[in-house]
Amino acid sequence: MSELPAQPASSAIKVAIGIFASRIVGLLRQRAVAHFFGIGAHADVFQAAFRAPNLLQNLLGEGTISAAFIPIYSQMLDEGRHEDAGRFAGAIFGLLIATAASLALIGVLLAQPIVTVFAPGFLADSGRVAEGAAEVDRFALTVKAVRIIFPMTGILVLSAWALGVLNSHRKFLLPYLAPVAWNAAIIAGLFIAGSAAASRPAESLTTETLTRILLAGCWGALVGGLLQFLVQVPGVWKVIKGFRLTLSTRVPGVRASLRAFGPVVAGRGVYQLSAYLDQFLASFLAVGALSAILYAQLLYLLPISLFGMSVAASELPELSRIREQDITPFAGRLERSFRQIMFLTLPTLVGYLAFGLLVVGALYRTGSFGLENNWLVYIVLAAYSLGLPATTGSRLLQNASYALRDTRTPARIAAIRVAVSTVVSIPAMFLLDRVSVEAVIGRSTSEQTLFLGAAGLAVGSAVGAWLELWRLRVSLRRRLSGFDLPWRALAGMVGVATAAVAPAALLWWYVSVGGIILQALLVVGVYALTYLGLARLFRLDEMQMWLGQVLRRFRSP
Repeated sequence: MSELPAQPASSAIKVAIGIFASRIVGLLRQRAVAHFFGIGAHADVFQAAFRAPNLLQNLLGEGTISAAFIPIYSQMLDEGRHEDAGRFAGAIFGLLIATAASLALIGVLLAQPIVTVFAPGFLADSGRVAEGAAEVDRFALTVKAVRIIFPMTGILVLSAWALGVLNSHRKFLLPYLAPVAWNAAIIAGLFIAGSAAASRPAESLTTETLTRILLAGCWGALVGGLLQFLVQVPGVWKVIKGFRLTLSTRVPGVRASLRAFGPVVAGRGVYQLSAYLDQFLASFLAVGALSAILYAQLLYLLPISLFGMSVAASELPELSRIREQDITPFAGRLERSFRQIMFLTLPTLVGYLAFGLLVVGALYRTGSFGLENNWLVYIVLAAYSLGLPATTGSRLLQNASYALRDTRTPARIAAIRVAVSTVVSIPAMFLLDRVSVEAVIGRSTSEQTLFLGAAGLAVGSAVGAWLELWRLRVSLRRRLSGFDLPWRALAGMVGVATAAVAPAALLWWYVSVGGIILQALLVVGVYALTYLGLARLFRLDEMQMWLGQVLRRFRSP
């Protein structure tokens, strides 16, 4: 039986480096948002304004391109049909331009009803402002922001196409570094407007000033989307051959891609429905719920992108080249990749539960973001993190299904996940929205009372994530003889991570050094080094896998 070609040693590392850089700048972006808006009305608007346009981006963007475009394009390259691959890429590009442009225009024209659907709880704000009970009409401000942001999504869809082309040619670093430009542009917009406000002290921190800063960040997002696409264009032109822009569906491969496209869009649509339901429900909770979710999700998604996506994205082009006789080694390779992901994801889960309060404080405790904000975001993050291994592992299992040309099963399972998450979330969020942060920490440090309703949504998300992982496992076991999740190895990783908590916790409790940022760096650093040291001591295979890839990466010319 033939063996699968070995994954390039540095592919996952390159993806991880690119994602890490973009996520670090994303964290800086969110720190800027926390600095100016804290948890409150403007932060809620910033979250809601990006949600609707991101629906379009996520439906047609990276995940969909990966599933419907990369397998066909990669197979053409593997068969030496470079000209056909270029024509196929040109047709998909043309169809994406037409679709994204049309939907972006609709988004601008119908911003008001879109916001009504996505954040109906904001509709009551106009009455509260008229009564003097609130200073910000979140509905009206979100409509303005959506009209600025929506065209950005069409550009980011084209950026995802460029990523698909480059990944198929085993070019991983540039496309995953490109979002740095998007995040940097948002930060620049916020601070340019913030600096202008600082030059007029009398206007600092007024509602009008914060509104100007928020809209400047939206304009920065639009410019950043264009930059993210443009930085990839030179790399695409170097590798693509036979490119011809067209809207024809008769180009070889296009109809097969569209047939895969439908189920993938449906699957992505289910995930977006889940995000929409979270926002829809959170808009009825106490002020600050939406922004608390935003702050927590950024940290929650960091390991998913770094560890899950880095392996899953580098594997998909290779797994898409499989032949029917390669099913058995395919199963072994999938299990090894799963263990690689979990080796870094499981200690992140344990670390968030143990040190999340410190991490959130180090990242966000600035300006308007105070102690109660810190506790609320930590509690929401802890609830989300309970589903972190399942969500991360599901990314890989979904890509395995796509490589096996099965796009319908992940979509169906995703629908079940959303249904279960919603059923769990609704009672949990309304129950927890009666509990204040002040009651949890035993003191109040803010004029605004914050409640824990957002944590209920996070609990529902975690339950749904584990159900999805389990169903994907069952589905793949039917196709891949001998495949299963390595439960014993995962239990060992959790044990090592738990043991690594002790020295870091002692350092946090008994050693006070510098400010919270320095303390977080020391505590997390000790925890990470202890985990890696224990993993090396107990000779965990996954430690050798990652270490070997890193060493080969730095030894290669």
